[in-house]
Amino acid sequence: MDLDFNGDVASLDAELLQLGEVSPFAIKANPCVAVKLFDQWLSLPETNSLVKSLLNNAKGVGPVNVAGASSGTNAVASNTLPSMFPAGSTPPLSPRSSSVSPRLTKQRGPSVFRLPLKLVNEPVKEHIPQFYFLNGRPPPNELKERCLFRINQFFYGHVDGLQMHEFKPVTKEICKLPSFFSAALFRKIDTDCSGIVTRDAFVDYWINGNMLTKDLATQIYTILKQPDVRYLAQDDFKPVLRELLTTHPGLEFLQSTPEFQERYAETVIYRIFYYVNRAGNGRLSLRELKRSNLIAAMQHADEEEDINKVLRYFSYEHFYVIYCKFWELDTDHDFLIDKENLIRYGNHALTYRIVDRIFSQVPRKFTSKVEGKMGYQDFVYFILSEEDKSSEPSLEYWFKCIDLDGNGIITRNEMQFFYEEQLHRMECMAQEPVLFEDILCQIVDMVYPEDDSYFTLRDLKGSKLSGSVFNILFNLNKFMAFETRDPFLIRQERENPTLTEWDRFAHREYIRLSMEEDAEDASNGSADVWDESLEAPF
Repeated sequence: MDLDFNGDVASLDAELLQLGEVSPFAIKANPCVAVKLFDQWLSLPETNSLVKSLLNNAKGVGPVNVAGASSGTNAVASNTLPSMFPAGSTPPLSPRSSSVSPRLTKQRGPSVFRLPLKLVNEPVKEHIPQFYFLNGRPPPNELKERCLFRINQFFYGHVDGLQMHEFKPVTKEICKLPSFFSAALFRKIDTDCSGIVTRDAFVDYWINGNMLTKDLATQIYTILKQPDVRYLAQDDFKPVLRELLTTHPGLEFLQSTPEFQERYAETVIYRIFYYVNRAGNGRLSLRELKRSNLIAAMQHADEEEDINKVLRYFSYEHFYVIYCKFWELDTDHDFLIDKENLIRYGNHALTYRIVDRIFSQVPRKFTSKVEGKMGYQDFVYFILSEEDKSSEPSLEYWFKCIDLDGNGIITRNEMQFFYEEQLHRMECMAQEPVLFEDILCQIVDMVYPEDDSYFTLRDLKGSKLSGSVFNILFNLNKFMAFETRDPFLIRQERENPTLTEWDRFAHREYIRLSMEEDAEDASNGSADVWDESLEAPF
């Protein structure tokens, strides 16, 4: 087979041709022979029909008609690969995947397909939708259209826009916010202080600003906070409380006394930060707002006409008790109290040692700028901690007082230091003293700490009797009341489990204070009024 070949051809593996009569070395020396043989094989009619059959099958037209796919002599004859070579020496088909080298798949004998060919599709790239939006998730088109329809209804006939007194229905019905947020929201949109909010300005802020898709807590947080900060300060709540005082029917009687309106607003803000601002830094975060019950209390205050039924934060009776208690202690009425004033709290219920710890500002730094003096905000934190020792802020407050070395645990010696004064007071009052060893065993049984040699804040938070532990250590009146518990009061507590210790205390004190005020008014009244009051019961 002396053939002359001039030109470049692709080299083929001679062994893959499986030609028994021709030496592989001869084909390698003359690669043009393999090319000519392959071209001749492709020109045969049988090869042409086979290739068409394979192409139709690849397009899904019909099954592959190859050897092994049917039975019978005719099938065998028609499906045998056409070849110019003896039987058993036909070349194999090229590999399906171009990624596999033919040299790695050397086949001996004819190639047989037992499965139909399948189309190989390109791998589908998975599309991950955007899940973080810097300014909030854009509203879906359907929600956006519904909101625009409602907006058009409220702004219909107001081409120039809405004034502040006309804006409350928009706040309530469209934004689903408490009505006393109307002025704050109005000023947030009316940045140039024109006194008018147009439809386009409202749409731009509420819909285009993605406020529509935010949760209620985030909406309130965004409306109240100042630009370029990521927290709420106490002053941020003053606009909504001013509007609450102006519009709420349960607070109308305060409009004639602006000084008490201001004190009420301050007290509500102090109570909010006492319970909600768990970091105690005066910066209320969005996370703290979401984890609190403040939003629910705001909605309750907006729906309830009797503000005293909103026990969380907004009750006027609670403010009245706090303010009157402070006023009783502040004998010179300079709005500051010192140690001697505080020691008289609760009919001298507290020990000198615990009062010293409070004025050392260990549990909380005073906001008062006067050395050795406690301001009104400091007193609010104190009375809330003293009268409801079941709350977490209260437990943290008193734990810091008892933890003398600040190492995060309360030891036997630290508790004994505070109980010594209690024991001395009991002896002075001719009461049977209770030894500290007995008290310590009782405290261990009440708290059941992980380690009996000390108490952690976690131990105290896990016990429902932790408040009584602190009363044992530094509040003699409550200690005695705990030792001689009234079954009637215990039954009352079980009947109203939703009421906190603070709620019960404020209710009792409000009744007492109101009765004292009524008696004072009666004593200062005319003789007719006094006689009428005496004759009324008969």
